[in-house]
Amino acid sequence: LSMLSHRRHYTYGELSHRSDYLARLLIINGLNSGDFVGLMVPRSADIIIGILGILKAGGVYVPLDAASPAERLLFIAEDAELKLLVTTSVLAMQHHDFGAIMLKLDELDYPEQGIQLEVSQVNPSSNAYMIYTSGTTGKPKGVMVRHQNVARLFTATDHWFHFSDKDVWTLFHSYAFDFSVWE
Repeated sequence: LSMLSHRRHYTYGELSHRSDYLARLLIINGLNSGDFVGLMVPRSADIIIGILGILKAGGVYVPLDAASPAERLLFIAEDAELKLLVTTSVLAMQHHDFGAIMLKLDELDYPEQGIQLEVSQVNPSSNAYMIYTSGTTGKPKGVMVRHQNVARLFTATDHWFHFSDKDVWTLFHSYAFDFSVWE
């Protein structure tokens, strides 16, 4: 995995190790299966580490685009009743009013050795993420998407794209926009 804008490169093993460690920290900080966890990070490999860590811990990620107006972000944090937020130290300072426990990816001290991660109880009908609508009809509304819906998206479109393990995708959209899941 390579994110050119931040010049970081991770092997799949490193990505797995970092997301396992994040999952462990989320559980230690009170995450229960099915809980909502905010994810607000800049466009970087931290997006993938955050998503995988939250999912591995059994959480439901709620993407928060830091470029959105502060009022929208605070509304989503309150509406989703976020108790945990995966972010960076800079964004944590800017959004200290969220009232959530903040895990700052850039301040984590990843251990050298892998950790034992107890697999959470997640099944196809479990929620994977909640994306908020634009709010053009009033207040933004959270839309839940289950693991089975994400898997179905790829199954239903495989005949168009012929997905393989050699695919390379570019993230054009904000990860707080539903279409980004495809990317």
